[in-house]
Amino acid sequence: MSPHSPPDHSIDASIPLGSADATQRILATAERLFAELGFDAVSMNMIAEQAGVSKGNIFHHFASKDALYLTVLKSACAESTRLMDDLGNINGSLADRLVHFTQAHLAHLKKHHHIATLIQREMFEDGPRRGKVLAERVCSENFTRLVDMLRDGRARGELSKDCDPAIIAHLLVSANIFFMQARDMLRPSPDLDFAEDPARYSRKVVEVILRGVQESKTYYEETK
Repeated sequence: MSPHSPPDHSIDASIPLGSADATQRILATAERLFAELGFDAVSMNMIAEQAGVSKGNIFHHFASKDALYLTVLKSACAESTRLMDDLGNINGSLADRLVHFTQAHLAHLKKHHHIATLIQREMFEDGPRRGKVLAERVCSENFTRLVDMLRDGRARGELSKDCDPAIIAHLLVSANIFFMQARDMLRPSPDLDFAEDPARYSRKVVEVILRGVQESKTYYEETK
């Protein structure tokens, strides 16, 4: 739906001011609009209209547009942190854990594409930065956790000693972000059949990064 198209819901007067349903509708709508349009282009009236709640309902939960925006951004960062927490609970080889990460990260980007856009907008676009420090801190911490996992794998002999864990982490994250941004463009090419198979894409990316192009054919047979 275009941000300027008619709202999904008419104002529902039956939703209590303090209800969890109202809060979730407000946050979901604000997340989408802030990601699509940026902070300045979004009004509280627009959020209320498209969330199907009254403007007073929004101000009951959030003191200002700034407060609402920071709440949305904190929620976005929390989602990213949970992804890394889950990775820490996965057992198995380094390769298995990286495949799990790339698949989970892709699924996260697909399901929460507005969140990824919102964080990127906050970090990279010009203009005021209401949550830049928060976004940078969370992204930096999560990236460090991924690098630490790779560094531990190198110490256990699962990576060559001359591999740079930070480079590998950067390649994994960048490959996923580019996949989501370019997937529609990739679909028409018969050579890029993985555009419709994110799980296969994730396995192949880890395979090539860890073992290299020449050795990738036998990679999974050797690690099973």
